[in-house]
Amino acid sequence: MHGLVNRAIQRFVTDCYGEAQWLAAAERADIGLTSFEAMLTYEDELTEQVLTAVSDVLDRPYEELLEDIGTYLVSHPNVEALRRLLRFSGVDFTDFLHSLDDLPDRARLAVSDLELPRIELKQHGAGFYRLNVQSRIPGAGHLFTGVLRAMADDYGALVFLEHQGNENGAEVVAVSLLETEFAEGRGFELGARTG
Repeated sequence: MHGLVNRAIQRFVTDCYGEAQWLAAAERADIGLTSFEAMLTYEDELTEQVLTAVSDVLDRPYEELLEDIGTYLVSHPNVEALRRLLRFSGVDFTDFLHSLDDLPDRARLAVSDLELPRIELKQHGAGFYRLNVQSRIPGAGHLFTGVLRAMADDYGALVFLEHQGNENGAEVVAVSLLETEFAEGRGFELGARTG
């Protein structure tokens, strides 16, 4: 697993729960280190160990933890760059949804050896979608549920999201887009204003 992924888990814990909780989780995971290097690659099993340890230390169910991490990745001020990258995906939440299939390829343009989960969006009528997420790490569908929830808020859309379990080797997230302009979204500009 790419170090950026592991580093994001570490930052989530330290930003939201404090350094002491992170150190307790690292010790519990018994991984032999207390900090991840963003540009190194680690064994997938190490990432799973860390997530399980964080779940135990924070006394949070694993699935809820992953959803919280997904929300953090989009909404916390310390990771604003990711939010901005995702907002370039479209002018509204519908555009954003339709751009998800291309997300792994776009991420590799920035970091060539970063492997994101395989994502496939299927539309099932007006406003109804299924997001299939295939990942080497169990629970990635829950993480994307958090990302989608935060992005819907960012765009001001009203959505209902439900993780529906596994089907044909992929985690399935049902997305019901109830209203695209439910509330005022967070401000976003493509570039700085001049003059």
